[in-house]
Amino acid sequence: MLIGIKLHYKEFCVKIDLIGRSSLNLHLKKEIMNIHQIEALVKEYQILSKGTVDFNKYTWYSITHHSTCIEGSTLTESQVINLLEYGKTAQNKPFEHHLMVKDYFMAMCFIIAQSKEKRQITPELIREIGAMVMKNTGSEISTIAGNYDTSKGDFRKGTVRAGTRTFPDYSKVPVLIAELCDKTNKSLLTASTFEEKCNLAFSLHFEFVSIHPFGDGNGRTTRLLMNYAQSYWGLPLSVVFKNDRINYINALELSRKTENIEPFLKFMYQQYSKFLNHEIAILKK
Repeated sequence: MLIGIKLHYKEFCVKIDLIGRSSLNLHLKKEIMNIHQIEALVKEYQILSKGTVDFNKYTWYSITHHSTCIEGSTLTESQVINLLEYGKTAQNKPFEHHLMVKDYFMAMCFIIAQSKEKRQITPELIREIGAMVMKNTGSEISTIAGNYDTSKGDFRKGTVRAGTRTFPDYSKVPVLIAELCDKTNKSLLTASTFEEKCNLAFSLHFEFVSIHPFGDGNGRTTRLLMNYAQSYWGLPLSVVFKNDRINYINALELSRKTENIEPFLKFMYQQYSKFLNHEIAILKK
């Protein structure tokens, strides 16, 4: 997903860091759902889903469906389940979309396992995730600065633009990713409240995609990193619903334009609430 970032990236990240370590302001809290209500939904979800056979697996199938649809997959949710559960391909659907779905699901299984091991988020881990996401759909790309392979998790060696906006220069990517990893690992150890944990997961999502380190697969990877942080703490995973794709893009763009992460946090808290209510309704049937 090619959503731009203004040049003064580091200054913006300072503002993000302050929000991530503090409570959301009262205006934002009023606009989204009360944080305590969302936390109550999390607890209800955890109670209802405990011991439910394969519930997590089917939740991962659903997240895989929505995340890949955002990036262009045309498989329906039932087709995704048939592919991942039974190995059945969908007729009249591009084979590449099947590969995208399978790669994403394998990457999701990987990040869940790594989070349970409390593995630190490092540039190497990020490249592993990126490589898994693009394993069967990535390719080698040639630029003036040299070649890089999206299927191997290589950081890009070229400029990425979207309209009039530009992501950080490729030469800055390794340092920016290293700094993001360092900051995130410290926050993983210090975040204690539900709100702090959510803010960190959503801010990690925003900051990573704002760096856009890969030639492709950045949107999928950033959503997996958000899920990694949530799984690290044993929280339910978030999903960005495919039908809310435009609002998702608009929230990212508005936060960049205003240099204020709150529009994106508001959107993600709304998505989290929507997901939890949807899953709780299924569990209560």
